[in-house]
Formats: sequence, structure tokens, C-alpha cells
Amino acid sequence: MDTTKTNMLLKGGEWLIKESNAFETFTPEDYTEEQLMVRDMCIQFLKTEIIPVVDRIDKMEPGLMPSLMEKAGEQGLLGASVPEDLGGLGKDFVTSTLVSEGLGGGYSFSVAMSAHAGIGTLPILYFGTEEQKKKYIPKLASGEWKGSYGLTEPGSGSDALGAKTTATLSADGKNYLLNGQKCWITNGGFADIFTVFAKIDGEKFTAFIIEKGMEGFTQGPEEHKMGIKGSSTVQLYFQDCKVPVENVLGEIGKGHIIAFNILNIGRLKLAAATNGGAKMALTNAIEYANAREQFKTPISSFGAIKHKIAEMAIKIYADESALYRTAKWIDEKEHELLSAGKPFNEALLGAAEEYAIECAILKVHGSEVLDYIVDEGVQIHGGNGYSDEYLISKAYRDSRINRIYEGTNEINRLLTVDMILKRAMKGKLDLMGPAMNVQKELMSIPEFGNDDEASFANERKTIVNMKKAILMTAGAAVQKLMMNLQNEQEILMNIADMMIETFVAESILLRVIKMTDKNGEAASQNQIDMMRCYLNDAIDKVNKFGKEAINAFAAGDEQKMMLLGLKRFTKAEPFNSKDARRRIADKLIAEGRYCW
Repeated sequence: MDTTKTNMLLKGGEWLIKESNAFETFTPEDYTEEQLMVRDMCIQFLKTEIIPVVDRIDKMEPGLMPSLMEKAGEQGLLGASVPEDLGGLGKDFVTSTLVSEGLGGGYSFSVAMSAHAGIGTLPILYFGTEEQKKKYIPKLASGEWKGSYGLTEPGSGSDALGAKTTATLSADGKNYLLNGQKCWITNGGFADIFTVFAKIDGEKFTAFIIEKGMEGFTQGPEEHKMGIKGSSTVQLYFQDCKVPVENVLGEIGKGHIIAFNILNIGRLKLAAATNGGAKMALTNAIEYANAREQFKTPISSFGAIKHKIAEMAIKIYADESALYRTAKWIDEKEHELLSAGKPFNEALLGAAEEYAIECAILKVHGSEVLDYIVDEGVQIHGGNGYSDEYLISKAYRDSRINRIYEGTNEINRLLTVDMILKRAMKGKLDLMGPAMNVQKELMSIPEFGNDDEASFANERKTIVNMKKAILMTAGAAVQKLMMNLQNEQEILMNIADMMIETFVAESILLRVIKMTDKNGEAASQNQIDMMRCYLNDAIDKVNKFGKEAINAFAAGDEQKMMLLGLKRFTKAEPFNSKDARRRIADKLIAEGRYCW
């Protein structure tokens, strides 16, 4: 593999048709000392301020959550991405992502913090006027004011633009009168500032800054939820709520731009939080497995438990690799846009929009990894995992919401394919050329053997072939179904799952190639094992998802040819994953925690 720096930043989705350079790929091993200090500060904050009072948080002790957020604000954790002149730390995107990860293991507190620092603050930071930013952002960054976000309504969840809340200009032209309601509003019970969406004259979807106490604005009682019980979740009611015209956020009729752009950042930050939560849950499971004895031996010595511990670590490590690969892309694109003269707000939003495909992938993968981790964590705890005395039961309940908010995982899967096809149709991404090349390859005699002597040649060829499987399947589906493809959600989701597995598999491979080049294979054995285990499973999944898609739209000779092609592209070398997982588990068990 070429080790030369080319400084060619891949566009969003371009990894599917181009080879990535491992030595240009950002990995967690590239964190600066300052970034590591910030993450450690977050983890220490959880240990000292949150975990000791987690039961009190879940009982919604009055004033507790707001006071904890104020403590986080005092340490700068709420304003990591806010510019210094507005009271924040002014850190780069990777560092702010690390804050989300570091605080991700804080159960309900993590939800409140993420909502405040993300959707509660960023709309005003990126779309507010100078006056609005000066008025609200410093107090949001310090935690003096708490932020919230009102988009969802009883009749509009995934269909955000179907909102019914209306805004009508008053006779004197000084206020908008809002009427309607919002539901599932995180931090809604104690927040001071709300970004709320309504349709002016029933048509122009627009964002407004609402302050607690405004005339005609009331908050409903706390919802009783399955998990994240300590997180405030209420409905908001507007009855001729008077909102000064100067509190319109962004342009009238352009509220969708705010809603959808903020979601891109929110999805990646959610992926970071779920990664942090997964690491904490795995550490809890390892600690329990080391302490729990059956048949006079710790259960961590049993092969079945070792398999679980190793598989949990593999998924976390792979997820983290994809997360920070993308976070750095966004960071670099932001700097590129700033250098081109773009304003501060347009630079980051433009960068996040460029990698909206990857943000959607990360949201799906991260939330489903966390669900897997907490489920297996409960299983390792056995009957005790079902008891509220153990944190893993709380983690299990709290995890489930992550697959629903920031866009359900189904919506994000559909968006992943929709966005990449739209970019291809607009000429932003050349999918047609590579897809046609794959079709030609199907008609040729397959290659046998692999003469490539570069490091991890077989693994790199596996990734190339997984991409070919996607291009073949997606290309044929588009040709066959044309405009009707949008109605075949099952096929779209199959293709999305092929993309998700391939992006994450490539990310962990790139990380391991870079690490091994620096440290040598002997020092990187556990990471090599994790990478090979992940690829071994990923290629089987790509085969499964590909078969389901092909069988759904192809028939006859075309179907047979494509299935043969899929089989060719998803062949894998024999691999003893049992021994690899045991080596991984032995390291984790010896350390007594997740250690990578």
C-alpha cells in the first residue's frame, strides 16, 4: 500500500469506489495529549459526579440534573465546540467528539448533556444572528441556561415536515403567535431555551427561539419511560404563545435546513456517546466475570464467556475506528471550507453535510453495537443482570432509545442508500463507471490466487470485493427497478447493511495496517485478531444481505449470474476465529477492563 501523503480528502461516499490510504486515515492512536486529557477529564467527571448519584438521577430528584449540568459547564464540557469568544473551549471536531464519547457512559446524564450541547445549543450557534448568539450561547456554554429542541409532534416523527404547529404574525407585526404541541422533548422539564419548529401561515416551516416563561407556553408532566428514567422528557404546549419576531432563527421557510443539518452532527455525536457507553458496559461485564465464580472458578475462564467478551470488544473497536475516521474527515473538510472563505457556521455544517452518509451509517452501527453489548452484558451477569442493583440492567434499558431518536435506524438505513444514489445522479459521485466495471468482471474468468505481497493483502482484497458486491447489487437493482426502487424498502435496507458492514470493516483494517506498520505485528496481535474476526463475520453478512436483495428483484439467468458473482466476491480464507477470540478475551480479562 502506498505510504505517500497525497492530501486528497475523500468526498462523502467516495470510499465505496476508491481505495483509502491507511497512512492518511486518522485513528484513535493519533489523538494528541490534549485530546486524551479532555477525554480522561470526561471519564473522571462521570466517576466522581455522576455514577455515585445515578440512582438519585433516575428518581428525578428535583434540581439534581440541572446542577450536574452546571458542574459540567464549569469544567467546559458543555461548550467544547463553542468558540472561545462566545464562552466555549473552541476545540476541534475530533475533540468535541471525544467529549461525547467520554461522557457516553453516564446513563441519563449523558442524554441530558448530549441534548443540551448538541440540538439545544448548535442551532443557535450555527444559524443565529450575532445578537442571538451573544445573548444565548455564553449562558448555554456555561450551563447557566439549559437548552432543548422541539421538533417531534404526536403526528410527525420521521416525517418532521408534517408538523402541525403553526405561527401567525400578530396584528402589530411584533410577535408570532404559536399554536400546537411538541412531544418527547428531552430536557423539556427544566430547560430555559428551546429551538422550536412551526409553520408560518401553515406553510413556511421555520425555527424559533423560545424562552421559558413566554406567555402562552407551558410544559407538560414528565413521561414515564422504559429507560433513561432520569432524563427529563415532556410535551410542550403553545396556545397563542407570543414569540418576538427577533426570535425567528435562520430564514423564514428554511427551518428544514436547520433541522436536517443539525441531525447530521447529532448522529455522529450519538455514535460517539454509544461507543463510550459500550466501553463502560463491557468493563462492567469483565469485572463481574472476573469476580463471579461457578464450580470454584471465575466464569471469565469459560470459553463461552470468553467468546462474548471478545466479540463485544471487537464490535467496539471496529465501531470506534469508523467513528474517528469520519470525525477527522469532517474536521478536515471544515478547515478546507474555512480556508476557502466560508463563514464559521457554513464550514462545519457543510462538512457534516458532505459526510451525511457516513453519519447515518455511524448512528445505525453505534446504536446497534451498544444494544448488543448491553444485552450480552446482562447475559454474563446471569440472574443478577436482571436486578436493579447492578448497573448493567440500567444500561440495558437506557440503550434501547438510541435506535429510535436522531432518526430511527430504519430511516437512517434508507437515507444511506438514498443519499448515495442522489449524489450519483447529480454527478457528484461516479458510481456508474465502477458498477459497469464490476458487471464486465462478472463475465470474465475469475482470478485465482493472490500474488500481492503487501501487508494484509488478503484482507485488502476482501474489502475491495465487498465493495464490488455492493456495486453489483445496487447497480442491478437501480437498472431493474428504476424509480420503483424507492418503494422497495427491504432491498434498500439490504444494500444499506452491505454498505455499513463494508465501511466499518474497511475502517478497522486501515487502523490495523497503520498500527502494525508503526509497532510491528507482534505488538499488534490483539488488534490484528480483532480485525480478522470482524472481517470474517462482515463478509458473511454482506453475502447474506446481497442474496436477500438479489433474490427480491432478479430471476432466471440474471439471478444465477449475480448469485455466482456474489459468491465470488464474498469468498474468505479459512480462519480460526475461536483461538483469535480467546487471545483477545485473555488480554481483556487480565486487564479487568476494556483496554484499547
